[in-house]
Amino acid sequence: MADTDRPVPPPAAAPGIGPESNRAPARSWFQRRRRDLGEPAEPIDEALPRGMRLAGAWSWRLLVIGAVIAVLIFLIIQLKLIVIPVLIAVLLSGLLVPFKDVLLRLRWPKWLAILTVLIALVVVVGGLFYLAIWQITRESGTLQKQTVDAFNGLRSWLTSGPLGLTEDQIGNAFSSIGQSVQQDSQVFLSGALSVGSTLGHVLAGALLTLFSTLFILIDGRSIWGWIVRVFPKDARAAIDGAGKAGWVTLRNFAKVQVLVASIDALGIGLGAFFLGLPLVLPIAVLVFLGSFIPVVGAVVTGALAVLIALVFKGWVFALIMLGVVLLVQQIEGHVLQPLIMGSAVKVHPLAVVLAVAAGSLLAGIPGALFAVPFVAVLNVMVHYISSGAWRTAPATSWETPQWAIWETVPRPVRKPPGRA
Repeated sequence: MADTDRPVPPPAAAPGIGPESNRAPARSWFQRRRRDLGEPAEPIDEALPRGMRLAGAWSWRLLVIGAVIAVLIFLIIQLKLIVIPVLIAVLLSGLLVPFKDVLLRLRWPKWLAILTVLIALVVVVGGLFYLAIWQITRESGTLQKQTVDAFNGLRSWLTSGPLGLTEDQIGNAFSSIGQSVQQDSQVFLSGALSVGSTLGHVLAGALLTLFSTLFILIDGRSIWGWIVRVFPKDARAAIDGAGKAGWVTLRNFAKVQVLVASIDALGIGLGAFFLGLPLVLPIAVLVFLGSFIPVVGAVVTGALAVLIALVFKGWVFALIMLGVVLLVQQIEGHVLQPLIMGSAVKVHPLAVVLAVAAGSLLAGIPGALFAVPFVAVLNVMVHYISSGAWRTAPATSWETPQWAIWETVPRPVRKPPGRA
């Protein structure tokens, strides 16, 4: 065969050009793009140190997560007139659902069980506030007289005592203290009334809380099923299991927090009673409500009891009352919080302090109130999803997700034997 009749072999493939088998596998978008354009597949990302590549990958992901969290916080602050009543309703529902379940196990009708627990809640809370306001109103005259006498006594001690202050110095000091208290009270008042700046907003928030609690007690499972169906189908099992784990934690927090607040109120109230202080019931009610804000709530309300003891009984009784408050706080901090609250919520005390501080900075008193349950629920949900327990968790009657019921294919109905 002549040389001219021989087949000409194909030219050698250039680097990065030719069949797929002749190319190096592309591991990044840049490499695939350069390969498609016929350019040499130079590993651009591999030219950087591995630590820098990891830092860059973590950085943009953290920036995206931070941006999403910032947007959520902004929306919550803008919708606080709706968000705060709904969050209060969720906390109340976590406290009331066990009582409703007990009545249902006793074969009460569902509507009667829900109505009973709601009426009991309104009667207990309203009764406590009524008794506290009634006692304050009854002893308002004595309280005003004792306050004026205590102020005059303090003023005379400052002028004739070892300090030897002049009237001008005392007046300037009291005026500066008054201005500071006024500025701080505006901050606390804006946080305490963040559900609304007017009486109409407060009433609307109370009604929204009541109606939200009612509907959660009536149809909470369907509401949760609707929330689960918002997520993609592959993620619904994890979201459903994490939500139920968070709900159990929230219920434990509500029950334990009521117990801790009751012990604080009982201890400080009994101390005020045995010391013969007035306004014992208002002190106990304020301590009970303040204990729902961890770390700082009971301390601030206990300081009010010390102030009342100082005004009505003198500094000796005030020191004794201070000792009672510190004793109750030590019992709460070293016995109740580690043993009861720690086992129920499973949040480190340092995380509690930081959460309360961050919540108070972001949203005032409501932020401090919801900080601990939010961190506890988020911690349990993240741990549940990361552990992968949702892959093997069995579904029972209450554990069955609502989305699974909607997506279940109905089985054919079997006809009884003997019928056509």
